[in-house]
Amino acid sequence: MILEGKVSVKAAMLGGHRRVDRILMDSRKHDKDTHFIEQKAKELGIEVLRKPRAELDAMAEGCTHGGILAEAEGRQNQSLETCLAKETPFLALLEGVEDPYNLGYVMRSLYSAGCDGLLLETRDWARSEPVIMKASAGACEYLNIVCCKDPAEAIHACRNKGLKAYAAMRRDAVPYFEADFTMPLILCIGGEMRGLSASVLKEADQNIFIPYANDFRNALNAAGASAALSFEILRQRQYR
Repeated sequence: MILEGKVSVKAAMLGGHRRVDRILMDSRKHDKDTHFIEQKAKELGIEVLRKPRAELDAMAEGCTHGGILAEAEGRQNQSLETCLAKETPFLALLEGVEDPYNLGYVMRSLYSAGCDGLLLETRDWARSEPVIMKASAGACEYLNIVCCKDPAEAIHACRNKGLKAYAAMRRDAVPYFEADFTMPLILCIGGEMRGLSASVLKEADQNIFIPYANDFRNALNAAGASAALSFEILRQRQYR
């Protein structure tokens, strides 16, 4: 596949979750970003080719690549055990989010807030990877990702490992700032259309909700909820 732009190319090289075959650069482009990429590619043994801008434009799907492309393999996912390596892991499970832009935004928030791994339902994300890469600002390349056929079973496995399962669900819930996020946990968030499935909710130890300032009845989208909840986890762990 073709990855476009300096952010995506840097993340693919540094993330270590995919093989980068070669990097293509505008023959006239010389700045600190191209210098960094060339030096890092040399360290990693990745071929760098200089090409006319018109040739790069023909290879790219978009027009925002800035003269930097990479030919790369598909992303390699991680195991649940890899995500549980820390003493107090923070995992997240996302269910019912299929739009690659929304998924990318969620990944950006989760990784920035220190999430150790994201559990996703098994599906073919390969065609969406360039979009996810851009929307996440490269965070998808650094974040551990686990694909699971049965989300409820995955949560059950996490609970057996000592993690507390929190579900973003208003029914029988406590305000999220009253929950204790300093323990090992998995945060479960559903898409705004369907929310979390009954089987996932059954596995949750505690439902949490984000209080509003008014009587607005509609749920936040997954990206907004992920940002609010994950940064409260970060706040509690760093400043309590």
